[in-house]
Amino acid sequence: MLTHPSRARIPIYLASLGDRSVELTAELAEGWLPIFFVPGKADSIWGKALGRGLEKRSPELGPLEVVAGGPLAIGDGLEHLREAERPQLALYVGGMGARSKNFYNELIGRYGFEREAAQIQDLYLSGKKREAEALVPSALLESLSLIGPAGYVKDRIAEFKAAGVTLLDVQPIGPDPLSDVARVKEWIS
Repeated sequence: MLTHPSRARIPIYLASLGDRSVELTAELAEGWLPIFFVPGKADSIWGKALGRGLEKRSPELGPLEVVAGGPLAIGDGLEHLREAERPQLALYVGGMGARSKNFYNELIGRYGFEREAAQIQDLYLSGKKREAEALVPSALLESLSLIGPAGYVKDRIAEFKAAGVTLLDVQPIGPDPLSDVARVKEWIS
């Protein structure tokens, strides 16, 4: 490094998905960045790995920060904005990694969409990206977002908190992103 850091330790945040890497994250990192985090499924997917890692965690590290969230839009009739995530999900589920080892595909399968994940991968790898995007389940898009009326978004925030998320990471995509972020800040404080 050319400059001296302003703190003695640079926090390490890991984006891990597999059991061993999540366990390692909980043991050694300051934070965890799980992609495609579905709060209601988090414990059944990662609970044991997190528990094993936390058992070995040094108290000097403090609590593990869990950073998760998703696209944010607060208001009535905005659910169509969830559709913007289809291409990214199809890419990750269908096109990342080898056919035999795609962590994102496996994760979506563990969420209960095994058939869809396999079909998305088949279509994506055969060059049929639009068809793969069309197969991304609407229920999955909903479970990964904070898009809808105020009451719905408040409930989603509560779900993320109940699942152990300590830092809500949102991507405002609604018609009034600054207002949406201000409202979320107010609701979480």
